[in-house]
Amino acid sequence: MYATLLIEPLPTKGEVLRACRGVEHAAHPLLRAAYELTCLHESLLADGCRTTEIDSRRAKLVRDINHWAHAHLPPARGSASVHTETLGAVLDRLAQYTATAYAALASAADDALGDAWESLAELAIGYEDLAAELTAGRRRLPGGP
Repeated sequence: MYATLLIEPLPTKGEVLRACRGVEHAAHPLLRAAYELTCLHESLLADGCRTTEIDSRRAKLVRDINHWAHAHLPPARGSASVHTETLGAVLDRLAQYTATAYAALASAADDALGDAWESLAELAIGYEDLAAELTAGRRRLPGGP
């Protein structure tokens, strides 16, 4: 039987979404990273000129998230299937979709608004499913044991 002993549990999708908006992000390293990633994506939307610097900072945060995940998640079962993305990549996309959805609120394009919020909602549910599978040992992340 596999134990699900985490030093710090994975945040819920609600916690991640609130962290992306700057609410309650100090309590967990992944929430702080999600907030910082969202700020970087907002900067990209506002000023796409500094993409190299911003992408470098994003890549470091994604690596930090992945290192945290490999150090804190329980080992996956031998039959666990590998997820297509790292946890850092998923949180980076959640941050990107959050920034895009909130930017769409300020625009007049109703189609863009609906699409942005739908993408964010679908990915948030996907994160929630992934977190449950990782915690239970039924899924493993790329690059990990």
